[in-house]
Amino acid sequence: MSNQSALALDALGDPSRRHILELLAERPRAVGELAAAMPIGRPAVSKHLKVLEGAGLVDHESRGTRNLYALAPDGLVDLQQWLVATWDTTLSSFATYVAQHQEKGSPRDR
Repeated sequence: MSNQSALALDALGDPSRRHILELLAERPRAVGELAAAMPIGRPAVSKHLKVLEGAGLVDHESRGTRNLYALAPDGLVDLQQWLVATWDTTLSSFATYVAQHQEKGSPRDR
């Protein structure tokens, strides 16, 4: 697993951060707008955004006195690739297991 994937998984381990990502998936938002949609205050939202940005999952752009946050275009790519590779390995192992046990036949077939 890459360091970027590990950072993303760590960041996504918090339900508030996952909720922030869901909100940002709709459109870019300011901190105040995110805080208004959540049961936590602006300082907490800002801290969560800092973690998400550090994990490469969100970007921000300053517009005057406001910071607009948006999903990072490639933020989930490393994590997605790791999940796909892990799942492919798991499915391949399962297919091998099933094939080996079909060759031997089940005890009911004897």
